[in-house]
Amino acid sequence: MTQDSGLLTVPQAIRTRRSIRHYLPDPVPDEQLTELLDLALEAPSSWNVQARSIVVVSDDKGRDDLARATGGQPHPREAPLTLVFVAAGQAWREDLSDIYEQARHAGAWNEDFAAGFSRATLDFQLDLERRDLLREYAVKDAVIAATYAMLAATSMGLATSPMNGWDEQEVKRIIGIEDRDDLHIAVLLPVGRAAEVRAHPGRRPRDRQAFTGRYGNTGGGPR
Repeated sequence: MTQDSGLLTVPQAIRTRRSIRHYLPDPVPDEQLTELLDLALEAPSSWNVQARSIVVVSDDKGRDDLARATGGQPHPREAPLTLVFVAAGQAWREDLSDIYEQARHAGAWNEDFAAGFSRATLDFQLDLERRDLLREYAVKDAVIAATYAMLAATSMGLATSPMNGWDEQEVKRIIGIEDRDDLHIAVLLPVGRAAEVRAHPGRRPRDRQAFTGRYGNTGGGPR
């Protein structure tokens, strides 16, 4: 992405992104939404299982219901659409042959690697299951995808606000997965044109939150 293309660069998107609570009613053009979804789904995932999906909620009832599910917060209702990121803790049990075939076709994996990768993926996921960590790992993948979506949206001139305060069972009902115990809500992301300007609230200094070698070690740093 370059300024010549009319898009922000990645560093510009990171530095200018703000969490927006109020939105204009302007719809997000289909081509922009398609690009946004494609970029979000480019996000890496554990073992490339891609255990995350995105549900686009843009109808009036769905937006009103999401606002209620978030305790009456305004942004899901005001934004023309909200992306609901769904984590699939059991995705590794599904047929992953299409994922392996894509990797072979792209020349990223050969047959031996694909076969070994498949076995290692199964072993890894079974270990997560024994430690009751399947949901946690799937949610991580979904949140990484949501981060990609936030930065992509910012680069396009769109506003977002990652939301983590909602009734999970109600959100699942709204998007039609209330009976799916294998699916979990990771994050909600309203998307649209900002109807407000929010100042940067600031961040703590780097040496308070970035360490060298060991947690709390501020004696090192870039050389």
